[in-house]
Amino acid sequence: MKVIKKFKLDDTTKFEKYSYIYTISIVTLIFIYNLIRFSIFEGYDADAHIAYVDFISMYLPRDFVLPLEEHTYEYFSPPIAYLFPSLVQIICRNFIESADIVKSCQPIYGKLTQVFQTILLGASIYIYSKILKKLLNKNSVYNLTFLILVSTMAVNYRSFLMIRGEPYIIFFLSLLILNIIKNKDNLWEIKAKEIISFSLIVSGVMLSRQWGALLLPALLFLTLIVKKDARLNYFKFMSYVLILFLIISMPFFLHLLNNSGSLISFNKDPSGFSFDNQPSNFYNPLNQSAFKLFTNPIRGNFDNQYFPILYSDLWGDYWGYFSFVSNPNLDSWGQNSIGGYLGRVNLFSIIPFLIFVISFFKVKSNNLNREVVFYTKYSIIFSLIGYTWFLIMYPELPSGDTIKATYMLQIFFLLAFLSAIYTDQIKHRNIKLYILLNVILLLVFSHNVMAFIVHF
Repeated sequence: MKVIKKFKLDDTTKFEKYSYIYTISIVTLIFIYNLIRFSIFEGYDADAHIAYVDFISMYLPRDFVLPLEEHTYEYFSPPIAYLFPSLVQIICRNFIESADIVKSCQPIYGKLTQVFQTILLGASIYIYSKILKKLLNKNSVYNLTFLILVSTMAVNYRSFLMIRGEPYIIFFLSLLILNIIKNKDNLWEIKAKEIISFSLIVSGVMLSRQWGALLLPALLFLTLIVKKDARLNYFKFMSYVLILFLIISMPFFLHLLNNSGSLISFNKDPSGFSFDNQPSNFYNPLNQSAFKLFTNPIRGNFDNQYFPILYSDLWGDYWGYFSFVSNPNLDSWGQNSIGGYLGRVNLFSIIPFLIFVISFFKVKSNNLNREVVFYTKYSIIFSLIGYTWFLIMYPELPSGDTIKATYMLQIFFLLAFLSAIYTDQIKHRNIKLYILLNVILLLVFSHNVMAFIVHF
């Protein structure tokens, strides 16, 4: 009892307070360092994303023209992620003198986009924490478990420093969940302001990256658990949202249909759905190279294996965009020296991974969180199924380089969100176990820090 009383200081504890300060301080320092060291030119498909920005900024502010396949092989990506860098490009070209203004402005809008998206990450974490405060009946907006889990996912440090749409999905998803709670509390009352707000958020999810579409079906399934006295209102509310959503979002997808023949165009021809599109190793993580998950989980060692690559890219740096590079002209740790450490990172990360899995199956619903837990779980399921379908339809052999944790940031944020709810439920039953879990997570985070830092 004395131990329990020692940790119960109003709604939060000294342990939580100092651990939160420690984590946020380390993360802030890492992002500052990485902002200085990492260039947008080193990101996934960087040339194509930069070409997208340069194309639409060429027409702004007088006109808004979307690129075609001949302009960039990222032509199929929705435009939201490119708006901020394009605006910076417009301003830049009016203030500098150069023989090649477009190229001279690229490093400027690149760095400012990195700063902007880092702020976006901070805002997203704050909104998710605000949601957890409401769901968990807390006095403080800070949520230690959520912060540690998000901070331990190495993929976040890379993804938010690249010009990509996934960071925007994370931001709009946080607003979507917040609005589900708000409207649920109001029994989905039909108000123009709320309908317009919800429609803009859903459209933001969809127009950030096509993966956002995988977060929308759960809204339909939510009808199954909405309170009976609010079910008709929910149906009407979502009908209005759907109409506005189509008005806002469809022009982009009709553009794709008109210019490339498909609403869900991609820069590669689909193979047609067949499980035979992928070799057996893609589906089976327990094969002869599986032991490398904890000894040398780097590029080339898993040959298009789904789980090992995704796991290694989530907690470590399988593809080598931060920790090592194949280019001998760039100074980095190198593939020969980093593998052992990243293997230990994967080993330590079994702990947060198990918390993800257990939380998904064990988190309990109540009157406060029922709709949100339902939506979160089904969004994870639909996202996983949709992403797997994509990998089967568009196999990238032999490397499997479309297996990247960045593409499914939404799954991992939602798992961290569920884990924060579950560990809080543990806290109310056994505070010592709650403290122990967070101490272990802090140790994992501290051990994995070098995987979050740019080494070249």
